[in-house]
Amino acid sequence: MPIDKFVKFRSPAVPLPIENVDTDQIIPARFLKAVERKGFGDNLFRDWRYKKDNTPNPDFVLNQSRYSGKILVAGKNFGSGSSREHAAWSIYDYGFRVVVSSFFADIFKNNALNNGLLPVVVSPEYLEKLFETIEANPEAEFEVNLEEQTFTNLETGETTDYEINAYKKKCLLNGYDDIDFLVTLKDKVAKFEESLR
Repeated sequence: MPIDKFVKFRSPAVPLPIENVDTDQIIPARFLKAVERKGFGDNLFRDWRYKKDNTPNPDFVLNQSRYSGKILVAGKNFGSGSSREHAAWSIYDYGFRVVVSSFFADIFKNNALNNGLLPVVVSPEYLEKLFETIEANPEAEFEVNLEEQTFTNLETGETTDYEINAYKKKCLLNGYDDIDFLVTLKDKVAKFEESLR
């Protein structure tokens, strides 16, 4: 599945104010049989989204029509647990392009960046204000600017910077995975090989 180029955008956000969300909660292990990055969004947060009889759980945020958007605002320590790449696949496949938290598990963070999903780390105080903004107005919009590495709460005007590896930033902006990036270097590789002859 190709990765979309990441462009600056504005969007409402979906709040998930739960700490220590692990990858098994993001995508339960029983759904890991496929090897293509398709269809995983259907089972994102499956055991929270659906009751045991497979009917939607109206108490879960993804089943509440007042919330929508390309941004998932999550509690501290998001993506802990096993290293399954499928967790990032499921979030991306569902339609999110950004996950905001005050802390991400390292493996999840890297898997997200490798699969077109931008993890934005903000301060605990800024995160709390995001939750407050969404609670007060579910239609509030936020701006994500990868080029400038800024995240803006358009409701309050508060902007924060975030860090990202320069190589991963370039890949996201161009819609590259690691293989795509290497392909862009094929002419340079050919010239280098020619210089060795």
